[in-house]
Amino acid sequence: MTDVSASTTAEIAREYRAERARRAKRAAVLKHIFLALTSLIMIYPLIWMLAASLKPDTQIFGDIGLWPGTFEWQNYAQGWNALPVSFTTFFWNSTVVTVLSVVGNVISCSFAAYAFARLEFSGKTIWFALMMMTLMIPYHVVLIPQYILFMNLGWVDTYLPLIVPKFLAGDAFFIFLMIQFFRQLPRELDEAAMIDGCSPFKIYWAIIMPLSLPAMATAAIFSFIWTWEDFLGPLVYLNDQADYTVPLALRSFISSDGVSQYGPMFAMSILSILPILLFFIVFQRLIIRGIAMSGLK
Repeated sequence: MTDVSASTTAEIAREYRAERARRAKRAAVLKHIFLALTSLIMIYPLIWMLAASLKPDTQIFGDIGLWPGTFEWQNYAQGWNALPVSFTTFFWNSTVVTVLSVVGNVISCSFAAYAFARLEFSGKTIWFALMMMTLMIPYHVVLIPQYILFMNLGWVDTYLPLIVPKFLAGDAFFIFLMIQFFRQLPRELDEAAMIDGCSPFKIYWAIIMPLSLPAMATAAIFSFIWTWEDFLGPLVYLNDQADYTVPLALRSFISSDGVSQYGPMFAMSILSILPILLFFIVFQRLIIRGIAMSGLK
């Protein structure tokens, strides 16, 4: 009887484990189906824009089908040279502004974050609170005072208002992100370096910065995306079309007299997304690691 009961119990346990495995498998399949459908909904606007970039203007809004009836590949060639200034100039302008902004944000914000996270100085708590308060101030509130300041400096219609503030640690979000990361690094590293005669800058340059590449990569990608896609800043400060960035150039396809070139505009919109996509693909491991380790999950 004991052997029969043991075998029966073992059989019931095996059936229970098998049933749990089947339930887990069904749950995993349903979860993946749900995620696939959600992903499709999220990327549908991008798919629609890609399809619209290959359609004639008359079919973009009148044709309910997603797949183009005829492929208008010339939309890309026409869009590149549709404006008085070639899109080569616009992409170059955006590249210059974006690269300098990314460099300025990463360097200046990492300096400020290092000071708040690792150094002790008078009024540190007050300055940190003031820095955090700037996160609650909408950009539009300071837009007019900034414009007046830059106009008095003679910087309007140049790239200086778009670039110089990035070198002055003006973005509290990136400072806070790096502070969260720096605080997780052991203090013993700083103490050992100070015993060896390292200055605070040497500690930052030789120890903190190499260990903080994930956080800096996260700040770089966000800065890259926000600067590349920025429309309001260039709209306010740039007047000459030859100085336009890509978002302003895309807006130039929409004419106030009703004559708009939607096909070429969507074609250039697709091309404008490629730099962001490539940047993310290259640095995605560092970005995910930086977000996870900085407490912004």
